[in-house]
Amino acid sequence: MTAAAPLLELRDIAVHVGDRALLELEHLSIEPGETLAILGANGAGKSTLLRVAGGLRRPTRGRLSLDGRDATPAQVRELSAAVLQRPLLRRGSVRDNVETGLRFKRVPAPERRQRTAQWLQRLGLEPLADQPAYSLSGGEAQRVSLARALALAPQLLLLDEPFGALDAPTRAELLADLRDILAASGTAALLVTHDRYEAAATADRTAILHAGTLRQIGPTATVLEHPADADCARVLGFENILSPHLASRLLGRQTDHPVAVRATDCRVKPDSGGAGTIERLLPFGNFTRAIVTIDDTRIFSDTPASSPEWLTTFEPGTSVDVHIDLPAARTLP
Repeated sequence: MTAAAPLLELRDIAVHVGDRALLELEHLSIEPGETLAILGANGAGKSTLLRVAGGLRRPTRGRLSLDGRDATPAQVRELSAAVLQRPLLRRGSVRDNVETGLRFKRVPAPERRQRTAQWLQRLGLEPLADQPAYSLSGGEAQRVSLARALALAPQLLLLDEPFGALDAPTRAELLADLRDILAASGTAALLVTHDRYEAAATADRTAILHAGTLRQIGPTATVLEHPADADCARVLGFENILSPHLASRLLGRQTDHPVAVRATDCRVKPDSGGAGTIERLLPFGNFTRAIVTIDDTRIFSDTPASSPEWLTTFEPGTSVDVHIDLPAARTLP
């Protein structure tokens, strides 16, 4: 039996501005109903990739295909809808804004009203339907943007850092709603984010983009905990990249490879003859970050707010030991 073609494929994609390559992508596909997260630091090329995938930017070279057939950017735009980090709402009510895309597509008024009512209800916007869009909070405005995009019944939803400006509780609630909506509707989604927690909450697969190239892709749970290289590890929150020599010393076993460790999996312990020296302490409310120097290497250690009293006595120059949670350390190729 022949496997079904991906909903969208990008092949041999390049985006250049002068002599600068913003994106060099050999192959990327999105399956029907799949949520694919693209993780990367600022400037990695994530938004450029999203615009190419949505037919919003023509690449310098390369081709797009839909259901196994070559497609033009216009054909891709026809089946997709985008939600951006900053909601772009027009004048008028919440209801008017949700209807906007349907009006542009000249959907008949009865169907337009029915679809709008459905998504106002689904995203908890019914009480705000007649309220002016300019009066909304950030979370409410982003819900309107989602409702407007989903009312179009797109096959592919493009999400460009849509939760970045929201407070933590609002973001968590909206992420949960989005995950449920995508699962129920079967809509595929391409989520661009720098936040691994957003990928963990929504994505079936996750890809890591670095300096315009695809470094890693796979099931989200695997990618988030098993970085392919040091650049991927940093994107995934592994603040500490230890050389083989230092890793062998701190882990108590020989390794010929670099090792990645998150700051939450490093603990400092008071020891007057310890191998490390406190460089700085940074209180962040719910945790304290210690920056420790060992052999000219800076190591970051995060201790929860309920930290032992002795941590508060540390000052620059204090000698300490650094202990690493061994199962949490990741050996890099």
